Amino acid sequence: GVCNRFHTTEERLARWLLLVADAVQSEEFPLTQEFISQMIGVRRAGVTIAAGMLNHVGLIRYTRGHISIINRAGLEEFSCECYGVIRDEFNWLYAWSH
Repeated sequence: GVCNRFHTTEERLARWLLLVADAVQSEEFPLTQEFISQMIGVRRAGVTIAAGMLNHVGLIRYTRGHISIINRAGLEEFSCECYGVIRDEFNWLYAWSH
C-alpha cells in the first residue's frame, strides 16, 4: 500500500506497534521478528534494524520475542501519519457500531 511505499521501515514499525498496543490495550506484548516482518512487509533483518533503532532512541524495549513501548508519545511522534488516520477511523467505526 501507500504506507509501505512512502514511509520508512522504522515509521511503519512504530505505526504498527501503536496499533497493536491499542488493540490489546497494553504497552507490552509478545511478538516475534518473523511475525512483525510479515505484518509490515519487510525481511526479518529489516525488523531487527528498525526495532534496534527504536530501542536505541528509547521508544521501545525489544528483547527476544517481547516488546515494551516505553515512550508512547515519542513513538506516536516518530510514527508515520498513517497511525493517526487509521486510529481515528477505527475509533469512528467503533463509536458508530455501538
